[in-house]
Amino acid sequence: MVIQRWQSVFLLIVTAMMACFTFFSLGQVQMPEFSLDFTTMGFSIEGEATGGGPTGYYMHTWPFFTISLLCTLLPFIAIFMFRNMRLQKTICIIELLLIVALVLMGLAYGYKNEALESYQVSWSSLIITLPIAVVADLLAYNRISADQKLLRSTERLR
Repeated sequence: MVIQRWQSVFLLIVTAMMACFTFFSLGQVQMPEFSLDFTTMGFSIEGEATGGGPTGYYMHTWPFFTISLLCTLLPFIAIFMFRNMRLQKTICIIELLLIVALVLMGLAYGYKNEALESYQVSWSSLIITLPIAVVADLLAYNRISADQKLLRSTERLR
């Protein structure tokens, strides 16, 4: 007997929050000549180039994108691991550790980046998706644990 209730909803919330974080703009960096758009893929120059102005990416952040994409895929995969609750709980713990690593990498790229150190960084409101994902992941972990206890208690009754 497998119980799969609220943890699926919480894991879906984590997936949605991390997808928003991965694929939308996280902030802007104001430079004297132009403005940079900060996404998980890197810092891209905003606007259309005129008069031979710079275009494209100022700097790529592939490790940041890779971990963010992994944080998007793991909870989605965990939804379908309902028959193996121990593995589902392990994926939730790995997800939490990866989100912490993602926060640290984002801060490093945003504030401790030598190329952008002296410029103004303004963060998007999508930064709130990370704490929401952490809370939803913790709630999913707690619901999985509660279901495990419930299944163990019903097994004892048999």
